[in-house]
Amino acid sequence: MNLDFSAEQRAFRDEVRAFIRERLPAEIRERLRLGHPPRKQDTVAWQRILHERGWAAPHWPRRYGGADLGLAERLILLDEIYRAPAPLPQAFNTGMLGPVLLKYGTEAQKDHFLPRLARLDLWFCQGFSEPGSGSDLASLRTRAERDGDDYIVNGQKIWTTTAHLADWVFALVRTSTEARKQEGISFLLIDLKTPGITIRPIVSIDGEHHLNEVFFDNVRVSVANRVGDENRGWDCAKYLLVNERSGIANVGLCRERLDYARELASRITEGGRPLAADPKLKAEFAELDAEVRALEVTNWRFLLDPQAQQAQPAFASVLKLKGVELQQALAALLARIDGPAGLERRGIHGVPERHGPLSPRYFYSRAASIYGGTSEVQKDIVAKTIVG
Repeated sequence: MNLDFSAEQRAFRDEVRAFIRERLPAEIRERLRLGHPPRKQDTVAWQRILHERGWAAPHWPRRYGGADLGLAERLILLDEIYRAPAPLPQAFNTGMLGPVLLKYGTEAQKDHFLPRLARLDLWFCQGFSEPGSGSDLASLRTRAERDGDDYIVNGQKIWTTTAHLADWVFALVRTSTEARKQEGISFLLIDLKTPGITIRPIVSIDGEHHLNEVFFDNVRVSVANRVGDENRGWDCAKYLLVNERSGIANVGLCRERLDYARELASRITEGGRPLAADPKLKAEFAELDAEVRALEVTNWRFLLDPQAQQAQPAFASVLKLKGVELQQALAALLARIDGPAGLERRGIHGVPERHGPLSPRYFYSRAASIYGGTSEVQKDIVAKTIVG
């Protein structure tokens, strides 16, 4: 298939680049270029700017705050946001819950939640993983028992990203134990201010607080906040996970990190010469450049080729696997280029950081092969598709 941009697509790319140049706050761009994760206020501010064009949720209908963009334009927009670099629209809102509501939600749920998700008036997190049921998601044990027009929820979620920042959580809960485990699960939207919810931080190996444990102790949730039919939440989960995995290739992020690695290597010297002059490093740059380009072409094929679409979710798993490998390789390369100075922790004894938190970001990158479905699970999905 032809992967070249049309004249209209090139014009759209130029429009996006001009918009980002004009509207992206310089302070946010510089923080991300140095490797810092976006703060909540960064994501909120930038998402609301994008929302002015419907670009916070570009694949959604206009009536809900989207832009009705086609697949090619959406990919161009995502690529340019990554390469700016700018914060992505909050993925739990726009890339995961939003599509589930569009497919399975009631009209009342769509009208109430979707505009708020697009503008980031509500920040959602994802309550899927539990102790002992990470990769085997269907073995979850958090219970929701019917009590009139409410469910009473009891249980625990773990590794819940941004729960400490979030307003709501979309959660998988067990509403029946009579059928096979996938058929007894429901999909609930839960306000995190509801009495009975406790959030405890988990500090990860990079020294940052991204993750949390979330406990539910007799939490009352309206049945009106169930998405889809009772005991059919697994359908919502599968649909959500395909959307999540196809977005983890992160081609633009890989390209931006590779560009920054080249820039950093040209500024850091060893023995009086810039690191970028080293033949081995040049060869590594060339190899990674080819890998990123191959990932880009594969990503385009998945999104635009009908035959590739028929291979879901295996094709999404391939993208997730290869995208993660490249993200981790680039994070490791940046940490190596930064050298021993990169091991100095931020805020320790007043030591200034030279090039941003590159070593902590390397540690955080190790999680990419776990979230969104572990690499081992993705390989199983690919193998089952090939074997049939």
